[in-house]
Amino acid sequence: MSMINEYINKKFGSSELESELIRLVGEYNKLRNTCLLVYAASTEKQIPLVQLLQSDFYTIRDLLSSQIHSHETVDVYLETPGGRGEAAEEIVRFLHSKFRKVSFVVAGEAKSAGTIMALGGNEILMTDTGSLGPIDAQMQVGRSVVSARDYIEWVEEKRKAATKDKMLNPFDATIVAQITPGELNHALHALEFAKDLVVDWLPQYKFANWQVTETRGLPVTDEMKRQRARKIADGLTDRKRWRTHGRSINIKDLESDEIGLKITHIDNNPELAEIVYRIQTVCRLLFDSSAVFKIFATDQHKIFRQASPAVSRPMAVPPQPGHIIIEPKCPKCGNNYRIYAKLADDPNIDVMCKKQGLTLFPKEGKIKCPCGFEIDLWGVKKQIEIEMGRKLITG
Repeated sequence: MSMINEYINKKFGSSELESELIRLVGEYNKLRNTCLLVYAASTEKQIPLVQLLQSDFYTIRDLLSSQIHSHETVDVYLETPGGRGEAAEEIVRFLHSKFRKVSFVVAGEAKSAGTIMALGGNEILMTDTGSLGPIDAQMQVGRSVVSARDYIEWVEEKRKAATKDKMLNPFDATIVAQITPGELNHALHALEFAKDLVVDWLPQYKFANWQVTETRGLPVTDEMKRQRARKIADGLTDRKRWRTHGRSINIKDLESDEIGLKITHIDNNPELAEIVYRIQTVCRLLFDSSAVFKIFATDQHKIFRQASPAVSRPMAVPPQPGHIIIEPKCPKCGNNYRIYAKLADDPNIDVMCKKQGLTLFPKEGKIKCPCGFEIDLWGVKKQIEIEMGRKLITG
C-alpha cells in the first residue's frame, strides 16, 4: 500500500498528521543521532508568503535556540520554491555558528535560494525524487517576485530588438519605460551574489574534509577546492543547459562530470529512506488538505503558516449585533458554508440562526469539508474580534 493511501485509510486529519510529523522527526533523530528541522513550503500554492523570506530566518533561529546545547549536528529537511538569497545566507550562517555539522535533506524540490542553502551544508542527502535547481536569486519587481536572470535576459532581448529594428512594439516599450537603472543594477548584483555565496561556502563546508583526490590520491589545495566550487557554480548557472529557472536537477545531473557534486543517496539506506519519504508524504498531505502553506517543525515544536480562507462577511448587521454571519468557501472543492458567530450569550440567537440553516462557529475554529480539506477560521475569528471589540462565543 502506498504511504498516501495508508494515511487516508487511517482517516488521518490535520491533527493526526501533525502528530505523525513530530513522531517521524523523533525517529529520524534517533537514527541519525542529530537534530532534524523540517522547513517545508508548498511548491503548488500560489501564495507570495510561500517564498523563502527573512521572517523564516527569525522563526528557524527561535525554534532551534533550545536545541543548540543538546546536539552538535543539525539536519534540515528542505523543500522550497526559492526566495530571497539574503534569507538563505542568514539561515546558513546561523546554522554553522551554532552546530558543528550542518546537513540538508532533499526529497522534493529545493529550488533557487533553496539550492543555495543546500550548497551551504557539510553534506547533502537526497532521495531519488529530490531535486535542486539552477542557481539564481529572486527579486522584487513591482508587485511580482521574479528570477534575476530571467529579468536580465528579457531586458537584453528587448535591447537587441530595439537596436535591430530601431523601435519596440508599444507593449514592450511601455514595460521597458518602467525599468529603472537601479532595478537592472540590483538584478546584476543579485546574480553575482548567489554565485559568490556558493563559491565561498563549498570550500568552507562541503569540501572541508576533502584532503586527497579520488583518482590519483594527490593532496587537495585550497585553490583546487575553489576551482571545483566555481565549476559547480558555473554548471548550475548554465542557462543553455537548464533553459528555465524552474528546471529540476536530480542526483544524476548533480554528480555528472559537468557539475561534479557529491550527494549522499538516501535510498541506499532503507530505514532512513522510509522516514524521509514519510515526512515528505505527511507534509504534502497537510498542504493538500488544509490552508497550511509552510511548515517549521522539530521533535519538540511546530509552527504552521496558514492562508486565511476566502469569506463573504459580514452581512448587514445592526449597531449592536448579537451575531455576525460569515460564508467561507472551500478552496479545494468550492463548497460554500454559512456560519454564524455569536457576540452575545443569547439562546434566541441560536434558535433564529438555526431556522435560517446556519451553523454555529466551531469551537476548534476549523471546518472539515467532505472533500478532505480543512478550512481554518482562526484568522477570520481574530479579525472579527478586532473589528467588533468583543470575543466570539463558539460552539
